[in-house]
Amino acid sequence: MPPKKDSRLARAGVSGFNKPKRTPSHPKKSHIVVAKEGDKIKTIRFGEQGAKTAGKPKKGESEKMRKKRASFKARHSRNIKKGKMSAAYWANRVKW
Repeated sequence: MPPKKDSRLARAGVSGFNKPKRTPSHPKKSHIVVAKEGDKIKTIRFGEQGAKTAGKPKKGESEKMRKKRASFKARHSRNIKKGKMSAAYWANRVKW
């Protein structure tokens, strides 16, 4: 008998733990992830809907976008360091 799937995965509509997914119909947050660290599991919504984030670093990126990315990482560095169970970690990984 295969292991039972966690109901939180189905409710969030993601394919597995630690696999973020875009949520275009959510009124406020742009992404969702069911984070799992050890035996702790938590559903996290993160990212501002419609925000023009810097995205992944691109060759020939403008100085403004480079500064925007650096500001986000500096402003949220304490929360990013908390690891997979924080929204800042996922926003940093997916959106910035």
